[in-house]
Amino acid sequence: MTATAARRVLLAAPRGYCAGVDRAVIAVEKALEQYGAPIYVRHEIVHNKYVVQTLEKKGAIFVEETAEVPEGSIVMFSAHGVAPVVHEEAAERRLATIDATCPLVTKVHKEAVRFAQEEYDILLIGHEGHEEVIGTSGEAPDHITLVDGPKDVENVEVRDDSKVVWLSQTTLSVDETMETVDALKEKFPNLISPPSDDICYATQNRQLAVKQMGAESDLVIVVGSRNSSNSVRLVEVAVNAGAQAAYLVDFADEIEEAWLEGVSTVGVTSGASVPDVLVDGVLEWLAQRGFEDVETVKAAEESITFSLPKELRRDLRAEASALTEQGVAEQRTTEQGAAGESASRD
Repeated sequence: MTATAARRVLLAAPRGYCAGVDRAVIAVEKALEQYGAPIYVRHEIVHNKYVVQTLEKKGAIFVEETAEVPEGSIVMFSAHGVAPVVHEEAAERRLATIDATCPLVTKVHKEAVRFAQEEYDILLIGHEGHEEVIGTSGEAPDHITLVDGPKDVENVEVRDDSKVVWLSQTTLSVDETMETVDALKEKFPNLISPPSDDICYATQNRQLAVKQMGAESDLVIVVGSRNSSNSVRLVEVAVNAGAQAAYLVDFADEIEEAWLEGVSTVGVTSGASVPDVLVDGVLEWLAQRGFEDVETVKAAEESITFSLPKELRRDLRAEASALTEQGVAEQRTTEQGAAGESASRD
């Protein structure tokens, strides 16, 4: 890089927390406040190392299987969703459950159930082994075939090619998903699409911002964990958009000085499960190396919010109601006492 080369940062917007992640993280925090530690969480509540570590310090215990949760305890299901069999396992162990599944994932589950009831073969586009795919597949295992990208299409077989529908994992690359859909339509001309797009709004918006930013960036740094599907996709999207290089980091101290060689423009974004504090750390690291000029690249506005899981809302309402009744009772007691004192004086 020459001494006179302008150094700047292009900061993608939107980035970071989506509504489903925000809801899930707040749900764990509220549950800890409401019921006390420990609160057991089946799988990582969201795919981010920092978030998981922070919640562990507050009293959350993350487990891989329901069987690891002591009988009679509280268990929360992660934002990625679970199969019906997991709910059955929890009931057998007399666990109180809080379902923090993202509502957009729940939508895909309901679509899977409906199409299975109508005897469709369901082609689920997604990555094998991903928690969201496991949960959705569990809704209709006899009707669902996983399609892990365009390369899988030639091996797909169905019972009746006049009754085939595709669904998808919510955190995929939009472009690759549509490439897979096109290949499936070529093989199954009667393939129908879900009533609404399965890939979540936040995934699409973050990819759109990275496409715009990546086209102008020499280097793109994506903040996110390696087990975060949507974060990994952002790295791919950045390279496909024209960035010379793109890297995924959990924390600023993972960035290598050598990456900045010959670089004048750095793009920065973060996955949908990444808190702002981690992005701030990256911006500070870059500023210390001369990249102080930060320009926001805005691709979309986001205003979606989701209410807390119904089980948590119910108990929070009950507590609020009890506190109100207690306050009213105490007020009456105070008023009666005051009236009695007044009468005795009279």
